[in-house]
Amino acid sequence: MERQDPPSAKWRQLALGVLCMAMIANLQYGWTLFVDPIDAQYHWGRAAIQLAFTFFVATETWLVPIEAWFVDKYGPRIVVCFGGVMIGLAWILDAYASSLPLLYLAAVIGGIGAGSVYGTCVGNALKWFPHRRGLAAGATAAGFGAGAALTVVPIAKMIAASGYQTAFLTFGIIQGGVVILLSFFLRKPSVAAPVQRKTLRLPQAQFDRTPREAVRTPVFWVMYAMFVMVAAGGLMAAAQIGPIAHDFEVADVPVSMLGFQMAALTFAISLDRIFDGFGRPFFGYVSDNIGRENTMFIAFSIAALAVILLISNGHSPIVFILATAVYFGVFGEIYSLFPATCGDTFGSKYAATNAGMLYTAKGTASFLVPFASLVSTAYGWSAVFAMVIGLNAVAAMLALFVLKPLRTRYLTAEPAGAVLSPNSARAA
Repeated sequence: MERQDPPSAKWRQLALGVLCMAMIANLQYGWTLFVDPIDAQYHWGRAAIQLAFTFFVATETWLVPIEAWFVDKYGPRIVVCFGGVMIGLAWILDAYASSLPLLYLAAVIGGIGAGSVYGTCVGNALKWFPHRRGLAAGATAAGFGAGAALTVVPIAKMIAASGYQTAFLTFGIIQGGVVILLSFFLRKPSVAAPVQRKTLRLPQAQFDRTPREAVRTPVFWVMYAMFVMVAAGGLMAAAQIGPIAHDFEVADVPVSMLGFQMAALTFAISLDRIFDGFGRPFFGYVSDNIGRENTMFIAFSIAALAVILLISNGHSPIVFILATAVYFGVFGEIYSLFPATCGDTFGSKYAATNAGMLYTAKGTASFLVPFASLVSTAYGWSAVFAMVIGLNAVAAMLALFVLKPLRTRYLTAEPAGAVLSPNSARAA
């Protein structure tokens, strides 16, 4: 008979996952601080530099199914340790990158490392918390969303005082080293925990579906399309918020709010990370109680309204800060709701791999980031914002009127050839 893990073990594993995620957050959310300094040094142009961001996100996401397969087979420790080495190496290379090819290579290496950590920690959380997937995935993803909040100001100050190369080198070594250390304490649960169905608003799979079975379902591809739509807008905003602030002429305007005073751009990025981090577990918890699709509809609708506010009044530093904070507060929930919905739909056994395949939608969405730079140059930021509003509005409608009924029919049908989930068997 297998030994059950003590109740404290799952919370300890969740905390370790959150810390690991915090250490990779700057690779995505701190990137915007480096774009203009790199351009000032080498004059490569924003679009060319932002292509590195696209390469990072693409490799971070598209390789996650492979990395997650290693997690499902060998456990999280070795994959996260490998990720720590890669993210440290990436920023060290960024510090010495004197050509675009080397900058792109560093982005690919960083993407592989970040994907190893991200896919592992989210997948591990889904395994430890099958009855609270929204909250667990949200809390883990919050580390990625809010992890950069504490380091935005130090990085910005280091870039101003010592140059962006020093910031890359210093934080690359610190972040990579911490992930490597934490990796030795990660593990998967000894025994799969039973699913506790507390509400009919959270229909969950009676059968575990393999990755091959999952990708053959319309449910998977509807979720994938929605993920791409919402992630595209968020990635554009995360990568371009620095250039947007400069073009709106608010970046260096001093702002006093909440007892703090700092430049509007630095204030915005810091507050964005806090709201993003808080929104992920909050909306995950909400979805555990009112349903995944209902929560998606609310969050995507608020995101569209926040961007409308940014278009109309974004040249005010206060409005710029608050509108972007609200936007990121409701954007980051995709990284808790979609993995949780995937786990609910396809079961726990292959949760890491299935969620990893869905996560590749973020990589697909990343190719719109350099496109946004080109659109903003030709038509202004209003055209980019209009795209973001439209994508969020369509995704909100799809959540409520397409995904919800489609997933309900799928879960009530008897899956042909599927194997009864151990979780479901215990729950029964």
